[in-house]
Amino acid sequence: MTVQAKSAASARYSQEEWEVRVQLAASYRLVAHYKWDDMIFTHLSARVPGPEHHFLINPYGLMFDEITASSLVKVDQDGQVVEDNGYSFNPAGFTIHSAIHMAREDALSVMHLHAAAGAAVSAQADGLLPLSQTAMLVYSRMAYHEYEGVALDLSERERLIRDIGDKDVMLLRNHGTLAVGRTVPEAFILTYFLMRACEIQVQAQAGGKMHMPSQQAIDTTLEQSKELSYAAELAWPGLMRMLDREDPSYKE
Repeated sequence: MTVQAKSAASARYSQEEWEVRVQLAASYRLVAHYKWDDMIFTHLSARVPGPEHHFLINPYGLMFDEITASSLVKVDQDGQVVEDNGYSFNPAGFTIHSAIHMAREDALSVMHLHAAAGAAVSAQADGLLPLSQTAMLVYSRMAYHEYEGVALDLSERERLIRDIGDKDVMLLRNHGTLAVGRTVPEAFILTYFLMRACEIQVQAQAGGKMHMPSQQAIDTTLEQSKELSYAAELAWPGLMRMLDREDPSYKE
């Protein structure tokens, strides 16, 4: 998944950081492509390689289809901008993302959305149901966090960390979705599966009486889901090629 070439804008970054920047900018463009964005709101983040505990997040005010690798804002775990590139960032995004990046060494990327289907399922009493193969692939990975208001209170970080535990997908009740990956591509693929599961659930519920799979089918799919991260390695290069055909400016 290595980025093959660096642009002129990348001269001040290491190859490792630039690769993460390009992948994260690509993820913002992909969220816009799949129409999961919410104007300038919600956030995707990634940890910068190295010991400094810095992470990248979207420049507040840019639409997701405008975000580029060099426009991403670098902040530290205390919410201070490390490198001023002329943009600010959303403090609510800092609260949610810094909590998980700080608590989980495996949390190299965290993706949070307000997309309609995900927010709808987050508001349902039973949460995500094992209605589809896609849902069953993430069903055992699910965590839940109660809504506390706009995430501006840093004390909420403790409860976010407690609620997500060692899971890698979460429904933020009455709010939206969240996915955690060991890489940016893995976090995006988990987001894709979670969003597809929520979209299928909302459509199935609108269609009348639903058929639930057997427990044996659920257990079998649970075992099969352990290889889900491999899907990122297979799908990510194709997603990047699609973006390159549509608009390669995310690499700038």
